[in-house]
Amino acid sequence: MTSLRLPLFPLNSVLFPGLVLPLNVFEARYRAMMRDLSAVSEDDRRFAVIAIRDGREVAATAQGMPDATLPAADGPAAGFGDDPIQAFHTVGCIADAATIREKSSDDDTGYEILATGTTRFRLLSVDASGPYLTGELEELEDRDGEGAGALASGVVRAFRTYQKRLAWANERTLSSGQDLPADPSVLSYLVAAAAVLDVPAKQRLLEAPDTASRLGQELKLLRQESALLGKLPSLPAVDLTRQPTSPN
Repeated sequence: MTSLRLPLFPLNSVLFPGLVLPLNVFEARYRAMMRDLSAVSEDDRRFAVIAIRDGREVAATAQGMPDATLPAADGPAAGFGDDPIQAFHTVGCIADAATIREKSSDDDTGYEILATGTTRFRLLSVDASGPYLTGELEELEDRDGEGAGALASGVVRAFRTYQKRLAWANERTLSSGQDLPADPSVLSYLVAAAAVLDVPAKQRLLEAPDTASRLGQELKLLRQESALLGKLPSLPAVDLTRQPTSPN
């Protein structure tokens, strides 16, 4: 088994391959990570995004946290317990930082990042000995699985119905003529990112063993969500191509 080691960026959200991830970085450990990434070639500015199972993206003493009476927490594993790997889901997505822009304020220097998800990985171990967490990773191969093409056709139809129900529930006009990708794998990740689901549900989609399995789960979820939207007057919508900005 071949593994690699990359900086580890925990989030309260799930990143999928092909999806864009904007980040607003201000915490010391993540600023150190971005300084190091800025110093290497633009072709190799990769870091590993992992969803948090238990913990927080921001340490308890970071700017903006409500309880200033908490004991000081610092270091790369702050907020994630004595054994950080237990705080994270086991499957994440490697991100390629296309843009790292330094920004200054009266208090300190932060970074605005625009990254894109590339490859799924399995987290093998976490190292907290440096200024930020690093992870030993095993890259996961994307396989089509049996019947991916036929399932993709069903997901496209179910997703169109879901979009219409979602737009109606939010009293919005649905943009017409938006093409969905023909590639089953790309489609599966776009639908997973676009659907209004909680982190555990999105994580299960990321962890699906192959594209067919992911599409099968999505077909079931889209039908369930469409039925629910037909009964509830209002649910929040999400952007189809971007993940929420993370205040790190």
